[in-house]
Amino acid sequence: MDKAKIEKIIEEFAETYPHSDNTGWEKPLVAYARADDPLFGQLKELASPIHEKPADFLKEAKTVITYFIPFKEQVVESNLKGRYCSKTWALSYIETNKLIAALNQQLQELLIKEGYRAVYVPATHNFDPKTLLSGWSHRSVAYIAGLGTFGVNHMLITKAGCCGRIGSLVTDLELEATPRPTKEYCLHLAGGSCGRCAKKCVNSALSLNDLDKQKCYEICLINVERQADLESITDVCGKCLVGVPCSTAAPRWLS
Repeated sequence: MDKAKIEKIIEEFAETYPHSDNTGWEKPLVAYARADDPLFGQLKELASPIHEKPADFLKEAKTVITYFIPFKEQVVESNLKGRYCSKTWALSYIETNKLIAALNQQLQELLIKEGYRAVYVPATHNFDPKTLLSGWSHRSVAYIAGLGTFGVNHMLITKAGCCGRIGSLVTDLELEATPRPTKEYCLHLAGGSCGRCAKKCVNSALSLNDLDKQKCYEICLINVERQADLESITDVCGKCLVGVPCSTAAPRWLS
């Protein structure tokens, strides 16, 4: 299995996976990291003291496959108004998590069929609800793979923006790594003055220099109660992702 086949599978999956009338996805982005990239060894310090390395999941790991599934514009626009996340945003979160779970399973099965092994971590709820620490940060892994750069809002900004979900897979199939971006995608961190994501935080959890994870999760849990009629837990917010220059594109790549 080569990159072209992997990327075709991911793209077709996003095109055909069932979703509600007002949700849906744009073309996914895919990037690859060497499992022995030195940055994986730094994640215990940079991301979480319990963060694992690819070899902790698969001893003979060679590659980490990562991909970003961008939300359709109508999903992004639905979440612009109000203090609480929109029903469409919450529903898209649920549907995208299902897509990622099904896609990872299919990729795993195809890799096994071709004589390789693969392991994946769920797209969500793979963290300690008290400490909010994760043993596998899909965003951090995707950064290492070259999928984008982090913004002030602590989200990964890809060429397709930051409104979407990330999936990843560890495999012993050896693939060439994707170069990491040489440009900073976040306007503020690149020396600009945007910082609009911090102003849009509805629970005073985000500033230009810090993120209070507990306050951030507090508003997410309120949204769980407000979206209790949905079939899955929707501990999301997304207000700092919408209505900003990096919502659906990387601003530095537009110039």
